[in-house]
Amino acid sequence: MPVAVSYPGVYIEEIPSGVRTITGIATSITAFVGRTRRGPVDNPIRVQSFPEFERRFGGLWVDSLLGYAVYQFFLNGGTDAVIVRVHNSAVAATVTLPGGLNLNAANPGVWGKFLRVRVDHKTRPLEPSEADGTLFNLSVKDFSTGAVETFLNISVDPNHRRYVKTILEQESNLVRVSGAVPATRPTNNADINPGDDPFADSNSTGANTDGDDGQSIGDAQISAPSLETAKQGLWLLEKADLFNILCIPPFTRETDIGPQTRTAAAKYCQTRRAMFILDSPSGWDEASDVTGASGVDSLNLRDKNVALFFPRVKMPDPLKENRLETFVPCGVIAGIFARTDTARGVWKAPAGIEATLTGVVELSVKLTDGESGQLNPLGVNCLRSFPVIGKVVWGSRTMRGADQLADEWKYIPVRRTALFIEESLYRGTQWVVFEPNDEPLWAQIRLNIGAFMQNLFRQGAFQGQTPRAAYFVKCDKETTTQNDINLGIVNIVVGFAPLKPAEFVIIKIQQMAGQIEV
Repeated sequence: MPVAVSYPGVYIEEIPSGVRTITGIATSITAFVGRTRRGPVDNPIRVQSFPEFERRFGGLWVDSLLGYAVYQFFLNGGTDAVIVRVHNSAVAATVTLPGGLNLNAANPGVWGKFLRVRVDHKTRPLEPSEADGTLFNLSVKDFSTGAVETFLNISVDPNHRRYVKTILEQESNLVRVSGAVPATRPTNNADINPGDDPFADSNSTGANTDGDDGQSIGDAQISAPSLETAKQGLWLLEKADLFNILCIPPFTRETDIGPQTRTAAAKYCQTRRAMFILDSPSGWDEASDVTGASGVDSLNLRDKNVALFFPRVKMPDPLKENRLETFVPCGVIAGIFARTDTARGVWKAPAGIEATLTGVVELSVKLTDGESGQLNPLGVNCLRSFPVIGKVVWGSRTMRGADQLADEWKYIPVRRTALFIEESLYRGTQWVVFEPNDEPLWAQIRLNIGAFMQNLFRQGAFQGQTPRAAYFVKCDKETTTQNDINLGIVNIVVGFAPLKPAEFVIIKIQQMAGQIEV
């Protein structure tokens, strides 16, 4: 706004530059959906290491493959995961304190039986507004992890600023108040002598019900249509700001995810601009199973946001004396996606001699060149074992990558680059909404999106030796007509020349004829 002048002198006015920097989003945040021993069931939780997953969700569990997939993800270079815990009729353990205050474990599972709770009345002096017999201290220990929580000067008075129910809901990872809060504080545990364990059986209260881990999960717990409206199961990810890759490990060691879950996951990934890593069914024991009647075409999942990998991998199982067990490769593949993104960029195919399968001892099927040549044209990405190089990802096609489809989204890096640009621009152009829809706005849009695309061009994300050959950004009176303006619409057209992986390297060798004198 112009400066109002009132006296002779120099005035300073700051003029907006119109530059609004668009930042590229993360590209390898991986969502895992499945069963865990413990952890929140009402929110997706972001973890950035396997020890953090162990603290929040209980680590590896013989009854669930999700923990193994997360472990393999971090082992292979992953750094960021979103965990969605689902269960089938699991029940939280309960603790009843002397005096009638009932507590539940913060989330369902047998893990709650390892909780012990201690109460003491050694609080601060009462304030005039506080009734006698309402303040107390509460300590909780989880013997399965060693975690201890202490809450001082909490009250059973619902009008108190440190009301016990509110404090535990907002600050505790271990317990919640169940039912009505008594009018008087719980009875304190016995005083302890120096050196005594405050959470010993004689000094604290343990769970009076052990909880229940529930039954094995299935399609009904992950992808039932009713869950979408309630934002549960797969759709609990609606509460997650961003994820780029989706993994849904088998329900049990013997049970693969069903067609309902596969279809729902593929559809949801289109909505959220993410890739779904699809594991090969357990019944595929050789290449002919993939090409046969119950093979890849029977999945009915020719989707541009889905990538299928075959075969499964064999890795040591720490819960079974490190004997080799067969696992789905989704966690390994997601980790390689993340590792490649960090080292080379999302536009680099996560395959080749650099895409080694860390921790994998064997593959469940050892494919030959001829078998790989049968599967690759069908859009099936092979995991191969080569001398010296080791076990590697040897394919980078989406499920639209079958040669017969001739689809523009044939390759994983091309599709993921497009998703990266789409999501980055979607988030980076929110400021455009409600701005005056005319040439000054269009110029700002071209400037900011052009700067983003130019930065990608300099990083080597596109084909072409010049920006003009690599990308374009168009937003003017040709893309946005007067009728669009009247309807409140601004149209932005962004194009890019993607880098496509060199799948087939052909070396032509010719003998040189000797020098012939004429």
